[in-house]
Amino acid sequence: MTPVQEAVILMAGQGSRLRGADTTFLKPFVRVDGRRLISYTLDVLVHGGIRTAHFVVGYESERVIAGVKQLVPPGLSASFLENHRWQKQNGVSLLVAAGHVTRPFLLTMSDHIFENAIVDRLLGSFAPEFLNVAVDRKLNSIFDLNDAMKVQTRKNTIINIGKDLRDYDAIDIGLFVCPVEIFDYLERAKSGSDKNDCSLSDGIRLMARDNKVRAIDISESWWQDVDTPEMLQRAESQMVRKNQSALL
Repeated sequence: MTPVQEAVILMAGQGSRLRGADTTFLKPFVRVDGRRLISYTLDVLVHGGIRTAHFVVGYESERVIAGVKQLVPPGLSASFLENHRWQKQNGVSLLVAAGHVTRPFLLTMSDHIFENAIVDRLLGSFAPEFLNVAVDRKLNSIFDLNDAMKVQTRKNTIINIGKDLRDYDAIDIGLFVCPVEIFDYLERAKSGSDKNDCSLSDGIRLMARDNKVRAIDISESWWQDVDTPEMLQRAESQMVRKNQSALL
């Protein structure tokens, strides 16, 4: 198995669902249990042995870059790739990284929090020729199931993905190991759009049709995305509870 040494972190959006009318607000730096949200992403990268991280920025890019640079830990090389079309969907943001990674890479978002066990499971069992998606089958534990990215699997193969799926048995948690082939599929999805736009799930859906997407179950591990004030409150309470449990 090829070790994963590079990561792409998508953080080009403006976080409007969380910031509301406050235009000075930058989502990656909101505090969760006393720490900046992006710090939890950096923890994941360090724990996973990532050496180079490519941050795809867009909205208020200069401020975001300056803030991330202050938080990047020693030993992690950071590059910043600007998506000038950041108003488009996240597939366009990922395409900005095409040509900057040449081997299977870790992909995640700047607004998700994961337990280390999830990273261990994903990096310990991925197949380099597939798109590997960490999924949560604990549907009853999902905080906002309506907003979640749903996936339909057949054993360990993902056959469909989308927020509006009626038939699904797992949730995409926003952590992947991707082959560089993902960029070809995203280009296909974008060129097939009348708006020259695409989401990450559009590319995954095309790869799934070719039986190239694997689901890796996170088992009992915990994660949370932070996309709304309610999700932020949920993440905060969960982190406080976990920290208190660790002290007992």
